[in-house]
Amino acid sequence: MYKEFYGLRANPFNVNPDPRYLFLTRHTEEALACLTYGIQSRKGFVLLTGEVGTGKTTLINKLLEWLRLQQVATAFIFNSRLNTPQFLDYMMADFGIPCDSKAKSQILLRLYNWLLDRYRAGETAVLIVDEAQNLSDEVLEEIRMLTNLETFTEKLLQIVLVGQPELEQKLKQPQLRQLRQRLTLRAKTHPLTLEETKAYVQQRLRIAGSNGQQIFDPESVVAIHRYATGIPRVINLLCEHCLVSAFVDQQKVIGPAVVDSVARDFDLSDGIAAGAMTAPPQAAGQEKFDLVDALRSLATLADKLREEEEEKDLPKERKV
Repeated sequence: MYKEFYGLRANPFNVNPDPRYLFLTRHTEEALACLTYGIQSRKGFVLLTGEVGTGKTTLINKLLEWLRLQQVATAFIFNSRLNTPQFLDYMMADFGIPCDSKAKSQILLRLYNWLLDRYRAGETAVLIVDEAQNLSDEVLEEIRMLTNLETFTEKLLQIVLVGQPELEQKLKQPQLRQLRQRLTLRAKTHPLTLEETKAYVQQRLRIAGSNGQQIFDPESVVAIHRYATGIPRVINLLCEHCLVSAFVDQQKVIGPAVVDSVARDFDLSDGIAAGAMTAPPQAAGQEKFDLVDALRSLATLADKLREEEEEKDLPKERKV
């Protein structure tokens, strides 16, 4: 609802992991290079970890976009709370491999023959598992066993495990040491620095159609970085609600006071982004700030403008 007011074609700070908005920092470039190298070199296992909200899924979506352009077969498992039969069924379905039998031996045999056919054709296949910190030890062990599908020289299936730092801790368990030893490459995502935050905000505005006019005051971006501690998801959250709030007040340039107000609404203290995705508890009957208050204010503003227009159209003798 604020796009026309700020001269934008799209909402620049949606929290959806849109690969068009991938912001390439040095760490992000290293992570993407690590993933593509691991897949092209048939390394077998690659691990990507990072704190919540630091752009892992956006990075993976960019990787998937590239893989599909290369016509690489992919299976992307984003719900990691699956048991072993469910995991195998999902993987086979996403690869598009038909298998009438539900027997594990037949599923693995069908997968092996399919991978061999692709290998002989000079092609590869990639399995990506997001939120892998939630996988049970049994499923992780099953994933490890999938790397046994190989020739004498190369792995037939490339596997990318993506998760929060808890995944690294989980892999340190003694019962998972065989899996840990097979991780040939590791990549990480990191929070943004202040300078990266400034560039991140400008890039998203530009992609959304901004003509370069100032929307966020430099001090407001400093405040956004401070409250978000450089976490892109929280930066998006703050910027989105700042745009809504400033639009309601018809402010063309967003100052630090607006950021402070929005941060308070989301119970963010300086330098503490934990819990930012959930608004503070509300009293019974009290509405949240975002769309409800914004729409109410917009309706009031529209009524006021309508009354002023009607007042102008009245004959002079009828004016009070």
